[in-house]
Amino acid sequence: MKRQNGRMNRSFSMGRTSDSYTRRGESTGMGIRGVKESITEILQALPEGEDLASRELMRRVGCGSGVFYDALKELEQEGSLLVDRSHRVKSVQEPVETGRIVSLSRGFAFASFDNREGDTFIHGSQLNGAFLGDRVELWHIRPDEKGLSASVRRVLEKAPRLTTGTVQLDYGELVLQCDSAIRYPLPLLRPFPFRVKVGDKVQAELVPQYPGSDRMQAKLLKKYGSGDSARVCADAILDQNGIVVPFPEEVLRAAEESGSRPLTGEELAGRLDLRGTAVFTIDGADAKDLDDAVSVSRTRSGYKLGVHIADVSHYVPLNGVIDREALARGTSVYFADRVIPMLPQVLSNGACSLHAGTDKLTLSAILELDQEGNLLHYKFRKSVINSRVRGVYEEVNRLFDGTAGPELQKKYAPVRRGLNAARELAQKLERNGRARGTMDLSSNEPKFTLDENGVCVDVQPRVQGEAQGMIEQLMILANSAAAKMAGKYQVPFVYRVHGQPEQRRVEVLLDLLQALGVPARELMGQKPQARDFSAILTRVKDTPSEVLVGTQVLRTMDKARYSVEPIGHFGLALQDYCHFTSPIRRYPDLMVHRILTALCSLSPREKEKPEEITRRYAAVCATAAEESSRLEVRAMTAERSAEDCYMAEFMRGHIGEEFDGVISGVIRRGVFVQLPSSAEGFVPCESFVGADFDYDGNLKLYNRRNGQTLTIGQPLRIRVVSADVASGKIDFEPVE
Repeated sequence: MKRQNGRMNRSFSMGRTSDSYTRRGESTGMGIRGVKESITEILQALPEGEDLASRELMRRVGCGSGVFYDALKELEQEGSLLVDRSHRVKSVQEPVETGRIVSLSRGFAFASFDNREGDTFIHGSQLNGAFLGDRVELWHIRPDEKGLSASVRRVLEKAPRLTTGTVQLDYGELVLQCDSAIRYPLPLLRPFPFRVKVGDKVQAELVPQYPGSDRMQAKLLKKYGSGDSARVCADAILDQNGIVVPFPEEVLRAAEESGSRPLTGEELAGRLDLRGTAVFTIDGADAKDLDDAVSVSRTRSGYKLGVHIADVSHYVPLNGVIDREALARGTSVYFADRVIPMLPQVLSNGACSLHAGTDKLTLSAILELDQEGNLLHYKFRKSVINSRVRGVYEEVNRLFDGTAGPELQKKYAPVRRGLNAARELAQKLERNGRARGTMDLSSNEPKFTLDENGVCVDVQPRVQGEAQGMIEQLMILANSAAAKMAGKYQVPFVYRVHGQPEQRRVEVLLDLLQALGVPARELMGQKPQARDFSAILTRVKDTPSEVLVGTQVLRTMDKARYSVEPIGHFGLALQDYCHFTSPIRRYPDLMVHRILTALCSLSPREKEKPEEITRRYAAVCATAAEESSRLEVRAMTAERSAEDCYMAEFMRGHIGEEFDGVISGVIRRGVFVQLPSSAEGFVPCESFVGADFDYDGNLKLYNRRNGQTLTIGQPLRIRVVSADVASGKIDFEPVE
């Protein structure tokens, strides 16, 4: 073997050295991927700027020369390292970011970033073994004409290789079309553990087609039933999102022990006794977890408002088995046919639920306001209540609009004065909110009607009446007061925050408004306020642009989340805000109750000092904020997926029918159309006969052949073409 300057004469771009050298050490059995990882780790461990001779690097890796030089060549082609003319090797120092694989198609994938918004394209050859859901290191991040592209440097954390999906037929073979963001069918591993047919909804484990392969196949684990049933699909959606339904036995035992015992005099001692106060609850007719009650009275100076929340922290000790389970769930999950509660039913629907006519332990916010609804004073006390009336939204709305009959009048007579005072106060609170710039961004939340077999037979938009708006205003005020309390004593807390929108998103909104002829730039300063966006919404109200602008304003906003930092709530235009009013169904509220309890203990002797509260709760508040934000997204994802399946089940009975709808979304491939029922379907561009559309990137499609434009808010008459329950997809076509 020839040498120059004491080093091996070898070209990494021209192939192998002599056969005798290539074969030496080939029996080590280390695969090329393992060799690449070892080379990368060794080079990254070197002090900055240092390199290694290739032979020394091979010695440290401990593999045969053939596989070593193949690996070295691949890494050099990937840009991971450099080899100079003297055959010294050094790592390429390039910025590395972390992210997660969020979509996987044949030949490519997309990854999200941990520390910035947006996705990046990854060619299949640059995945480096990463799969859907894996947390990865990304590098070679660079822009191209369609956005960012990147390569996977290495996999940091493998996601569970479980998925749900629907069995389908592909070229005569049964395959799995995954519910996850795997965009191509996977072959099924035989033999099957049970009989399956086309259309079955199943759960499967993803396994390599052969050892070391990146290609996956689906190993069937469970069959749910027919994918034509939304109820069956909802079962799969829970598993797909990792939402566990049954509680562990030890949690159920602890909840039964905590929630079944009667109240004792010791538990009531020192509590503010409000059993003689006209307290009432108002919830939906089918609600069972009643966690908030109110009492309102007029005073000489204005109003006295009591917001009385179930004292869940009394029944759920910190770090106990019930608490750990509640933290792991984060929130209750609501489907059309069921609720997956955060707490066992003996607590959520029993001991902690504020049923009328029963003594209940509560944590009360006692708020005093002036005649204009401005907060003058607040305090929080452990209390006991006995609700006079179990109110229902629809019934209270009938009281307010004058359509309630004698029976309803009689039911609400014990709290009618309080109801009237609450209505009057809520109107003033709403007016104050508008004055400070609260944005009214209403959503089209659907309400499903199921028959006795659990099949969706109707969908209608859920309408918020006056009673719903009244309770919402009172709860917002109590939430704000709770956050003020934490700020006053400078203790750890879990805040509900909604950040300042990014300037780049604001610019997109301003460009759209300019194109629509809506003057807005003079409203926006360097740091836009909530009232600026509220003013924009007011300018377009009752105009053809109202829906389009409202949608874009919503996209401009930051996402609300939980945080230990009190950065404020932009959308509500409040500096102090948290979630205090629903500890039965949200874990952050439970943590807030614990902090408030420490600040307002039953006796001065038991009251904790702020520094002691900080020592006890700083770490657990941080964990609660982070986990609850993540689990809230998980719950919302599952709820929306289930809604899509129930929507499709309903629309399946209307195939071929025509409806008048409104364009609710625009993408390059077509438009989404929402019907008055709130059902939404997709109209692809190719279904418009003779059209040739360009997408302007700003929620608008332009037909180059006739000048027609399609944008959000436009009416469009459609015909229902198909509705697939298993995927939740509904397809429309335009009625020419």
